[in-house]
Formats: sequence, structure tokens, C-alpha cells
Amino acid sequence: MCGIAGFSILPSFTPQQTEQYLQAMGDAIAHRGPDATSIWHDANFALVHRRLSIIDLSEAGTQPMRSACGRYIIVFNGEIYNYQALKQQLLDAGELFTTRTDTEVLLKLFQRFGKDCLASLNGMFAFVVWDTELQQVFMARDRLGKKPLYYYHGSGSFAFASEIKALLKLPFVPRKVRQDAVKDFFFYQYVPDPKTIFEGLSKLAPGHYLQFSLADKVLPQPVKYWNLAFKVKEQRSPEQIGEELTALIDDAVKIRMVSDVPLGAFLSGGVDSSAVVGMMAKHSATPVTTCAIGFASEQFDEVHYARQVAELFATSHHEFTVKENVTDSFSQISHYFDEPFADPSFIPTYFVAKLARQQVTVALAGDGGDESFAGYSKYVVDQTEQQLRQRFPAALRQNLFPPLARLAGVSKATPFRKARSLLNALATSPDEAFFVTNSFFDAVLWQYLVKGDFARQTVDYRPSELTCARYQEADADDHLSRVLYTDINTYLPGDILVKVDRMTMANSLEARAPLLDYRVVEFAAGIPSRLKLHGKDKKHILKQSLKTLLPEDILYRKKMGFSVPLSHWLSNELRPIADNLFYQPDSGLAQCFDMRKVQGLWQRHLAGEHQFTQELWSMLVFEQWWQHYMVDNQLTGKKVTESKVRL
Repeated sequence: MCGIAGFSILPSFTPQQTEQYLQAMGDAIAHRGPDATSIWHDANFALVHRRLSIIDLSEAGTQPMRSACGRYIIVFNGEIYNYQALKQQLLDAGELFTTRTDTEVLLKLFQRFGKDCLASLNGMFAFVVWDTELQQVFMARDRLGKKPLYYYHGSGSFAFASEIKALLKLPFVPRKVRQDAVKDFFFYQYVPDPKTIFEGLSKLAPGHYLQFSLADKVLPQPVKYWNLAFKVKEQRSPEQIGEELTALIDDAVKIRMVSDVPLGAFLSGGVDSSAVVGMMAKHSATPVTTCAIGFASEQFDEVHYARQVAELFATSHHEFTVKENVTDSFSQISHYFDEPFADPSFIPTYFVAKLARQQVTVALAGDGGDESFAGYSKYVVDQTEQQLRQRFPAALRQNLFPPLARLAGVSKATPFRKARSLLNALATSPDEAFFVTNSFFDAVLWQYLVKGDFARQTVDYRPSELTCARYQEADADDHLSRVLYTDINTYLPGDILVKVDRMTMANSLEARAPLLDYRVVEFAAGIPSRLKLHGKDKKHILKQSLKTLLPEDILYRKKMGFSVPLSHWLSNELRPIADNLFYQPDSGLAQCFDMRKVQGLWQRHLAGEHQFTQELWSMLVFEQWWQHYMVDNQLTGKKVTESKVRL
């Protein structure tokens, strides 16, 4: 696991300036690779690599790595889990190797097959290759988006990096906030790809590559090299499916246990992480190192479940309870994201990664099971909505339900709010309804708060367009499959994988997710929906297949997820920060919202008149980001000019 960055060299840059910028970019992402830093540049292109040594710890694994012929230079972040099999194929074809790294395997594959090498890779990766002969850049990201890759193209220049903070070290990269991305953030809790919060900066979307020449004035569109099809491939019994699924996950776990440094696992006591740990224990000659996080509040604490699994598989178990004041943690941790990011579980994720890093350098995790096998409660809610939608004629739903929803909205009581949400969802199409039910900012409240130029310039933009587009493009025959496809292409890479990558990398820890092995994801997509969501039994087929590995009280306990006491935090530990940020004279929120109304919401929330927990939390996160990146620019130590802090 590493950090990578680079840029096209402007004619005005001296060699000394080029190296200074490379060093600054590398320093900005030093947490991603504390073991070594290396730079390379010719007259036209410059590369920097921060190394977290995992495979072949020798100097031979140093990047940027140059091909034997001298034509190609690569920087690579991630792991190729099937690199040993690929290496053997290359050896059989006459290739010679000088290292034991997967980087050298990847470079030789690219040299032989170009973009077609992507089909053979099983791993998590983001890499860039500079072709010194054709003066071309090739960059690619893994199928599901486990490793990040950002880029900028404009004013005759190009740059890329693992994190935005490295790009902002370059003088030609602008710092202007993108308005539709702000609106996206408040409804999704994150900025979905390919957008970023900054105009001109983009995310390379998962499963895409981009190839271009430095002479190109217009950057070509990224090319999608992988897509997930939800098609039942053949008629198989549930028992056959379960056996094949278990064998596939077991292999995915096994190939992720290859490491030259200490390796362990995150353990929540839920189905997914428990299964991963159980399979690791089978393949390990020594006790698996496991790490769990808990809270002082029993309502949010599940370490006793993790402890039960740890005892079952005789792991070397470590626990940490979040008891400290989260004020300092929130301020420190949130800065790792570079964009507003409001999934509050990033706080416990940071602490469990910090705990794990004290014991290991690589940790396996259970991420991905909920999206592939329908593990979230929202899928049950959505399925119920879809069944109700099909019972009422469209004309009735579209004409009668909206006024009933407005009537229900007169009361702020929770049952009436839920009734309004349900009626609005039933009145619209399934894709729009999935967005409405799962968005994190109340649409009526948005209209009440938004103001001025920002309101006028974003009034025609609908964040739901992204959800609807993914739902409609899904290669699927049923509603649940379309919903799962949508989440795998939005929520998973935009929220879950961003959170895990930033919080583990903040602690220089590599996280690996066996359930996100593309073979597991493709296999799951071919399982009938009725075997995933069986009535109200979520992840039905997965749990059935794991009955010989895990006890029923683990398989069928109520899912908690990585929940946090957010409402308590806002009213207590985080209140001083909120009191300060909601009354800032140079507020970023003030460019979007009527601050008197925001302050009124805050006071009503504190008085217990109404719960605006999610909306206020999102505002707090946004303002914290604004103060750090747009006002007091701690990346450069300079104040950002007034012209740049305007939306």
C-alpha cells in the first residue's frame, strides 16, 4: 500500500522546482507510505512514490520502477493478489525478474499487453504508467474502487495523486468549489465520482482507465473496462450455491494472507468480519491477531460479540473503547478526507485502524458483504415500498399521495415524518424513491435553508440524477438487483471504501477485503435475489453457507453496523465546535444557507424541540472542511484569497 503522485512539467519549471514540487506532493501523503520516498522525472513528466513496504521489503521494490527496456515508468498503489500465478505465466513466456514484487509483475504485464492486462488482475490498485517513447500517460483503477486516484487537467497541465491534498501543492491546480458537488454532499454525505468538491479536479471512477498523450489539448473520456451483470447464470440448488460461495470466499481470504509483514483482521462480531476471521484461522499456523472497537454506551457497543468470535477461533484479540472526548479526534481525523465527508463511522474506523497498527501492518476486513448480499435494513424497507407501490395504480399514487405527504409534513413528530417520507417515495418511480428514502438531507428543509446565488444556480440540479442513472443502466431483471448495482457503484466506492482507505492509511495500515474480490462480487450478482433477501432475512444465502463455520447467535443477531452516538456527541462533546463553526463570520455555510435559519435549527435541536442530527452533522463537517481547506489553508500555511473562497 502506498501513495502516488505526479505531473506534467511546465516549460517554466526548473529541475529544482520540479523536485521541490514532487517532494511537497510526497510529503502531503507521507502517511500512506512512511517507509520510503522516491522521485523520478525526465524533461516532460515527474513521478513520486511513498512506500509502505508489504511484499519484498528490499530496496529492489522501490518505485517509481522502470521497465528493463527503459521505456515505461510505473507508480503503483495497492496489491495484486494473483501476482504469483501471473508471474509464473510470464516466466513460462521467457520473462526474467529481478524482484519479488507485484509491481514488477504489473509492469511487465502492461509492457506486453497494454490496457488488456487489466482483465487478468485480481487486486486493489491504482497505477500510472508513463510511456517515455510515445509521451503517453496510462492510468487505471481497480474494478470496485478500493484504491483512490484523483487527477487534474487544464491550462496545458496534468497532475494526479492518491489524495487531493497532494494535488493542491501544485501552483497550477485551482481551488474553486464546485456547486453541484456541494449539493451532492449534503444529500449523499460524500461527493460521488467522477466529481470532487473542487472544479477541475476529478476522480477516476472504479473499473475505468484513462490513456492520453501530453499533446492532447482535450482529455479523452475515461474508458470503462469492467461492469457487473446481475444475471442468474444457471439453475442451481441453494446448497450448491452455498458450497461454491464458501469455497470462493475461502480462496479470497487465503490469497489475501500473503504478506512479508505482520497481518491481522478487524473484527466486529458481525457475519462478514467473523467469517473472514474464521477462514483466516483455518489457514494460519499461529493465532490470528484481531482488533475490535467499542463505545462506553451499551447501545452502540458490540465488542462482546467480537470477543465471542475471538474466543471461538482462539485469536490474539485486542479491544479499544472510545471513551475520550471526540472533540480533538474529530478535528484531527476529518482533515484526512480533503473533501466534506459525513459518514460518522469514520471516527471508530480511525480508532480501530490505530489499534490494529500497533499490532500489524496489514488487516483483513469484512467490507462488501452488505452490498453484494443485501445486508442493510434499507433493502427490507425498499422492498416493502416496492411491494406497496405495485398495489396502487400509478395515477392514484402520483395525484393523491403528494398532498397526503404535505399534510403529514405539518407535524414534526417522528411518525408523521416517516409517513411523509413513505408517501413521497410511493408517489414516484422506484429509482427516485430509493434516493428519497436514503438521502441524508430533508428536501423540504433544504428549500427552507438554501439562499441567494447558490439557490438560483443549483435549483435545476437534482442529486438524484446519479442514483437514477445507475439504477437504469444496471444489467438486471429485478428491482433488488438494480438497487444493489446502484449501491455497488455509488455508496460502496463513494462512502465505505473512501472511509476505510483514508482511515487505515492515516495510520499507515493496509486493509484488504476478501468479500470485495471481484470473483465473489460477480458470483453474488448471479445469485437470485430471493436467496439474498429472503422475506426479511438479509444476506440469507451467505448466512446459510456459513452455518458450519459460525454459530447461529452470530449469524442471526440484529445487525448494528458501525453506529456511533452522534446525537449525544452533537449535544455534548462536539457542541463547542458547533457553537463556534455555526457562528463563523467567514462561514462556508453562509454561502449556501441562511445562517439565521441554521442557527435557529441548532438552537431547536439543543432545546430538544426537534432532532436535526444528520443535517446539523453534515453542516458541521462541511464547515470544518471549509475552515481548513478554504479559509485557513493549513496545506500551504497561507490564507486563501477572498476570490477563491467564493462558491
